[in-house]
Amino acid sequence: MYNLGIDLGGMSVKVGVVDENNAIIGKAAVPTNSPNQPPRPADDIMDDIATACRLAVENAGVSFDEVEHIGLGCPGSVNSRTGMLEFSGNLGMKNYPVADKLEERLGRKVYIENDANAAAFGESIAGAAKGARNAVCVTLGTGVGGGIIIDGKIYSGSNYAGGELGHMVIVAGGKHCTCGRDGCWEAYASATALIYQTQIKMLDDKTSSMWNIVEGDLRNVNGKTAFDAYRMGDKSGCEVVDRYIFYIACGIANVINIFQPDIICIGGGVSKEGDTLLAPLMSYVNKERFGKNLSKQTEIVVAKLGNDAGIIGAANLYLNAEE
Repeated sequence: MYNLGIDLGGMSVKVGVVDENNAIIGKAAVPTNSPNQPPRPADDIMDDIATACRLAVENAGVSFDEVEHIGLGCPGSVNSRTGMLEFSGNLGMKNYPVADKLEERLGRKVYIENDANAAAFGESIAGAAKGARNAVCVTLGTGVGGGIIIDGKIYSGSNYAGGELGHMVIVAGGKHCTCGRDGCWEAYASATALIYQTQIKMLDDKTSSMWNIVEGDLRNVNGKTAFDAYRMGDKSGCEVVDRYIFYIACGIANVINIFQPDIICIGGGVSKEGDTLLAPLMSYVNKERFGKNLSKQTEIVVAKLGNDAGIIGAANLYLNAEE
């Protein structure tokens, strides 16, 4: 038997057929919305998800009768008990019965969860946090996403909106965040924040090699620009990277002090920097973590599953269902 995992994003839907070893044997993808356009009607998106599910099954070379469980991870406030997407700004949905709508189209029970939580669950089942009872997964992307696993289960709070790690404040009265608060971790440690920090430093230092890297155009700055300059020994690049890693470490230390998990795995594009990121990060965190003299310490690792984490986690959401 096989399971279907659906990763619903603001721009696209990715579906995968997952076998008993958590390998993805067939995929399909369809657009969700178009950039700079109003969100499409929710029912139309559900129609396309159902189409993508059947296409993924066909691509896997199996029949839909062999699909046992279906799970979906989506952005926003997701009530996994009722199957309701209570709010998602990216999708333009409010109090929308996602699970019921998909069940009508697919003829199977559908389990739903927040996308970051689903990705964290995937890492805990088949990725960098496999075997850990308690784990936290942090994604450094457009924002800072977080997923918390406690005793092998997703923790999402009493209102199913917990785990928003990116919106804890690390700089009181600091940079304004898209959530409305000031000084959030996301405003300093996301890839978006890194790009902004890089651009500001470049404007301060017109001799930096970062200008050569981006061919003299600030619009070409991305999450790798400062790291590439860092590896070249560029002074401004080194300053950007050092400060950025310090910001990541502030949040990681907070997470450790609150949860003391077995593992924290870091995902997102920035995580591809590997030891260039992890070595100085560990140095900062070791100075700030509570219980630094305890025999057991939280391990910090790079996430393994990449973009497949959400699919694998969603496919296994039936294991997280409330009794």
